[in-house]
Amino acid sequence: MDHSNVYLEASVNGVVADFGVAGARMVDGMLVPDGAEAQIDNFLDPNQDYNEEEEEQKYFRRKRLAIIKNVISASVGGMLTYGVYLGLLQMQLILHYDETYREVKYGTMGLEDIDNKMLMGINVTPIVALLYTPVLIRFFGTKWMMFLAVGIYALFVSTNYWERYYTLVPSAIAIGVVIVPLWASMGNYITRMAQKYYEYANYKEPHVQEHRKAPRGACHKYIIVFQSIFFIFFHLSFVIAEMPMVFFLHHYLFPLNHTLSNVRDCGTSMIDGILPGFNRTVLLTLPRSLNLIIVESVMMGVAFISMLLILILCGSAYRPTEEIDLRSIGWGNIFQLPFKHMRDYRLRHLFPLFIYSGFEVLFVCKGFALCYGVCSIGLENLAYIIITYGLSASIFSSLSLIMLKVPRQVPLVAGGVIHGFLIIALFCWAPIPRNLAESGTVYLITVLWGLGSALNKSGLSIILGMLYEDKERQDFVFTIYHWWQAMAIFVVYLWSNLPMKAKLSIMLFALLVSIASYLWMERRISQGVAPRIPKIPKPRHKVRGYRYLEDDNSDESDSEKSDMQGSDDSASDEDEQVAEKDNRALRNGAEKGSQRQKRQQQQHNYEQAVEEEEEAGENAGRKEI
Repeated sequence: MDHSNVYLEASVNGVVADFGVAGARMVDGMLVPDGAEAQIDNFLDPNQDYNEEEEEQKYFRRKRLAIIKNVISASVGGMLTYGVYLGLLQMQLILHYDETYREVKYGTMGLEDIDNKMLMGINVTPIVALLYTPVLIRFFGTKWMMFLAVGIYALFVSTNYWERYYTLVPSAIAIGVVIVPLWASMGNYITRMAQKYYEYANYKEPHVQEHRKAPRGACHKYIIVFQSIFFIFFHLSFVIAEMPMVFFLHHYLFPLNHTLSNVRDCGTSMIDGILPGFNRTVLLTLPRSLNLIIVESVMMGVAFISMLLILILCGSAYRPTEEIDLRSIGWGNIFQLPFKHMRDYRLRHLFPLFIYSGFEVLFVCKGFALCYGVCSIGLENLAYIIITYGLSASIFSSLSLIMLKVPRQVPLVAGGVIHGFLIIALFCWAPIPRNLAESGTVYLITVLWGLGSALNKSGLSIILGMLYEDKERQDFVFTIYHWWQAMAIFVVYLWSNLPMKAKLSIMLFALLVSIASYLWMERRISQGVAPRIPKIPKPRHKVRGYRYLEDDNSDESDSEKSDMQGSDDSASDEDEQVAEKDNRALRNGAEKGSQRQKRQQQQHNYEQAVEEEEEAGENAGRKEI
């Protein structure tokens, strides 16, 4: 009996039983169902309808939309976070200022002293932020630093459910700790999104495909657009901050005839502190504790939403390998590099502008709003003054888009000139207390100040993104910027008891110095003066994976090489490092070759043993048949 015919007959009977006699035919000695061969060919052949170029365009279009989603999510998250923080702080200070509220609610607990220490914690703690901010950003990563900072802002909101010294003061210190890391990482994140959008929009360029540094100036238009979008949303935080005042606290306030009954001077006529003679009772009736809990719960919910926006909708600012490289330069180097970057003349010339940026935003919210606005049209209109400023700054932030067509100096200098004229006008204007006729002038100055603030804030962040395009330096640069801004806010906190004319004089002097210093910086850049940029050390990886044994590291930036072309010593060091890397790669290659041969020999032995077992099984089966 032919055993092969037995197997063939069995297969034929099985196929015929399944498909019928007419549904099968012989192909190469095997019975195959009709149509099966065509189906196999259709499955294995390339899809004729597939267009690789079109699919690639769709892929990068989705990537670009994801970048836009990241920018909007980060902007809205920052807006909600800062708005909730300012709104809660303002409501808390107004309630605690009222003598009746303090005596009835808290007795002899010393709530006013707690408020002073809380403000001290918020304003004094950022002084040391330059020491730890870069380390935190590199340790957690840009996105996770944003999420952690927003979470601490939410913690500050939650402590107001139980207002005690051991809840308010520590949470205020925590806020002071994360102020600089939050806004430094936010500025770095928006700039990185602009650079990634450029990569996805120009994915066919050779330097993008090889993950090399983009040509200088290639990302500028995306930086301008994305920073403008961010500040359009950010300035709306001043509008959100006044929602508790408009919808809740406004109904409990005394009118201006009561709160300003003992006020005699406004504006530049004030020679001591803020609003001397302001009534110590500002609440017509005390708000119920349940209503306060509801308001604080709504604010807590908004803070939680901002956390979710950062966590879920914001993507990473760097690829995982880039994050590893940023951390692997050494924590000592990360600590030192912000100080080394201050040797760059471009940053030194921008220091006065950083300081004035901190002066002007706190002055308009505290000095102008209270000494000019509240003093003339009452505390009940404070919310509308701040809302006007926020809306004005948000709308006019879009004017920074003109940097796409005009030199970058124009918006920044224009904002400074507007503020200069307004400061001179404030020198000459002392509004009459309890005079609602002054409201038109108050709101006009507020709108113009918002215009200057919008051009100042957005223009400054755009210029930093233009000057420092290296992804390895941006977190250091934005850390320096926001640290100087925090130092300026601390100075404003200290000068509270100065006469108004002294405050305006300091503001005007800082403004003139900042504009002159900035224009001198632009002149030196136009003359081709080379900045003194510190070298970023190469990553030192503890785990030597396959990607670090290659000569061409796809994630390595060329910024260090371009910065050190003129140095012979650094070139020799790099040659030694390359030679050492080549030798290491050869040694590892030889080891990998020997290991590969061993694995092939083991595989061959295994396959040979399997074939012998199969032959033995077939022989045994044939004997049984």
